Amino acid sequence: MSDEKMERDFHHPYEPYEIQKQFMSAVYDCLESGKVGIFESPTGTGKTLSLICSSLTWLRDYKSRTFEDGFGEELANSEEPSWLIEHARLQKKEEALRRRRDLETRLAKIRAKEKRLKERYQNSEPRYKRQKTGGDQHGDDEDEARFILNDYESGEESNKNSRRTTFDDSGISAETQALMQQLGYSVHKKEDEEEPVDEMKIFFCSRTHSQLTQFSTELRRVKMPPAISLEPPGEKGTEKTDIDKAVEQVKHLTLGARKNLCINPKVKKLGSATAINEKCLEIQQPGTSTDRKCPFLPTKETETLVNDFRDHALAQIRDIEDLGLLGKKLGVCPYYASRPVTKYCEIVTLPYPLLLQKSAREALNLSLKNHVVIVDEAHNLMDAIAGIYSISVTLAQLQLARAQLTAYLQKFRNKLKGKNRVYVAQTVRLLDSVITCLQGKNVDSQCGDGLVDMSNLLSGKGVDQINLFKLNKYLQDSRLARKVDGYTTFVEQQQQNNSDNAATSKQASKHSVPVLTHVQGFLLSLMNPSKEGRFFYSKDELGFAELKYMLLDPTFHFKDIVEEARAVILAGGTMSPMSDYAQHLLSYLEPSRIMMLSCGHVIPPSQLLAIPVTHGSSGTEFEFTFEKRNLEKTMIDLANTLLTFIQHIPDGVVVFFPSYSYLDTCTAAWKRLRGTAASNPVSLWESLSTVKPIFLEQRSQAQPPNANAMPDQPQSPVADSVLTAYSSAVSCGGGRGALLFAVIGGTLSEGINFSDALGRGVAVVGLPFPNPHSAEWRAKMQYISSKIRNSGGDGKAAAREFYENACMRAVNQCVGRAIRHRADYAAILMVDRRYSGQRIQAKLPRWIRDSLTNGMGGGEVSWRLDEFFVGKV
Repeated sequence: MSDEKMERDFHHPYEPYEIQKQFMSAVYDCLESGKVGIFESPTGTGKTLSLICSSLTWLRDYKSRTFEDGFGEELANSEEPSWLIEHARLQKKEEALRRRRDLETRLAKIRAKEKRLKERYQNSEPRYKRQKTGGDQHGDDEDEARFILNDYESGEESNKNSRRTTFDDSGISAETQALMQQLGYSVHKKEDEEEPVDEMKIFFCSRTHSQLTQFSTELRRVKMPPAISLEPPGEKGTEKTDIDKAVEQVKHLTLGARKNLCINPKVKKLGSATAINEKCLEIQQPGTSTDRKCPFLPTKETETLVNDFRDHALAQIRDIEDLGLLGKKLGVCPYYASRPVTKYCEIVTLPYPLLLQKSAREALNLSLKNHVVIVDEAHNLMDAIAGIYSISVTLAQLQLARAQLTAYLQKFRNKLKGKNRVYVAQTVRLLDSVITCLQGKNVDSQCGDGLVDMSNLLSGKGVDQINLFKLNKYLQDSRLARKVDGYTTFVEQQQQNNSDNAATSKQASKHSVPVLTHVQGFLLSLMNPSKEGRFFYSKDELGFAELKYMLLDPTFHFKDIVEEARAVILAGGTMSPMSDYAQHLLSYLEPSRIMMLSCGHVIPPSQLLAIPVTHGSSGTEFEFTFEKRNLEKTMIDLANTLLTFIQHIPDGVVVFFPSYSYLDTCTAAWKRLRGTAASNPVSLWESLSTVKPIFLEQRSQAQPPNANAMPDQPQSPVADSVLTAYSSAVSCGGGRGALLFAVIGGTLSEGINFSDALGRGVAVVGLPFPNPHSAEWRAKMQYISSKIRNSGGDGKAAAREFYENACMRAVNQCVGRAIRHRADYAAILMVDRRYSGQRIQAKLPRWIRDSLTNGMGGGEVSWRLDEFFVGKV
């Protein structure tokens, strides 16, 4: 078996390294055996390309093996004569081959046409077939009537009025259709109208669209042989066409949210993802005037355009921006036109929220049943799931939403029918109850943060009579929040000069989502199972009372993905420590169903120096705990140790601090305190900056709530400017290099490439343990402890392990910034005596442990650095 693995051709575009072969073999075996894989391959080792080559090789091998068998499964238990069954099987096979040939022929023609166009218009913008935008031809109807709620019926009443049909448009009974389908005959007259088979495919998920764009770039490098020969029988030896060559183009599609794909300028300009979603659905409602409907929405009349979009999307490897341009060119909405394309794909790429949210998958009509799911950058998967299902709301937002809803109710009271009036009144009562609870917490100035019992949130007058599930359905079906937010905006536009409640509005509008829409999202969290999440109160950065729902257990929300899919792979550059995934995300699986692999690096150990720095030059141990790190002596020792580092490390050095507050504390102290040498009585800060110019990471602006759920988080302009200035100083500084002070978990600690001269040295100061006294972490630790204890384990030890792992996962992200390719080299310095302990070292990635030295003091480090860099510079 091992010889077979070594000889397997993964069609890698380059000669793969040994660790890449090991990684690809593990992925292939995981998919073949239908397991859940947790794989770590350091950044710079070609992880993405290895994932592509191994998974696509398996997919085409699988299709090749199962092609013949697929046409006999449905007929196996049939009572029809054997000659009829065999005839039907052959007919189904030939029909499948014909459809594949037709598709490949169409795609080959499109590729040839696009190649000719590229040669002719290489630097020109493609002309649009349809330039009419429709929505721009008319202004919004300013009539207030458009904000009135439609008549609402409860689920039970609407079911009574629904009608069932037994026959479809073909006029053929269901029984006859089933028999015809079983024997391979088409019920429909037009071949193009047949529903394509949802063949085995790979869903590849990453955190942002920029990472998916990088995936598309790597995918273009791969050339795969076809799984099935499409050469028509009796034509062997004839001149081959594009579809018969030894390479078959990978059929790929990138899925995105409306915000990324909308081409309607009037909807796109709303900016907020929630506002765009709501507006898009609103203008599709029955009764919407023609001038307000979206002209790009696919209809029966534009079916040809949708098919053109499908073929063009599949003909080339396209990223999300390419699909947007394609939709504009064809004049059809790429968001909706993408949906039917997935049935034809081999690889579908999508960002975290579209995969991890069941509602998002349902909206896209995505089924993961028996398909393969690969989650890249999975080191923050559990945090991402928690972020998607967690939400916070301020007291000011609740009060403003309540005021807007009251104003709306007063305006349209006489025009609202009974059901609408009842449910709107229930929403007001529910808001009153939550506001009263939060006001009580706000009055007590001693309360920093803490748990909120759901019974306290729902203790208002008459709230116990509200059926939350019915109210939830009403809020979603009636689009109440969008109506109220739309009416509020309309009134504000009519009264622009009215500045009443300006302070409240300023505080409440710090998020781009319309306020009642955002508050509605919070109210929906009241229906989440209490065992998997908790409610907290706290003060935001401006001192305003805030209420948050936080998901504590991501297991349930990922379980349905694991149970539906044939196999799931969690891959990342820094997955260590790996035990959390098995214990807190996949605890319901048998250990035999989980595969784990931590690969080494492509660099030899001689190109990495990893040192735990246990004490300063004065001999005092480094231990950056909350109690000790602010001591003046500790900060002086740290400055002197960093001074030693930068004097013996060439080019750029990046130092990661455990928090922004500690970075501020140290920089303030170093600017005040003087150096110890009498001959050089300058401040510690000046001593450092004399050796290398210093750059500081700035705090980013407050992120919106639920920030982890955003499809793409662009780098902040402040972080970009600091990084640009640092890079310029390293490259143009005459050999001095530069010193960058950054923060673990900050904007520069993940996804930033400090390769080559930008990161010859990376230092991590202390261990960034979360605050164990915060209400959220107390609840999280108590939840884990209770869960493990109930299953017969040591709850206290499990909670401690989870706490340490959260810290070390952040550390591993930082130290992984330095080595980015095979020829790179760097020194990693971990400044804290605890890094010399076996327990902490065991949580470092294997490739770092392989180059780890014994702990040493700041003075001893200098000669090891000189020894390491000699001959490399």
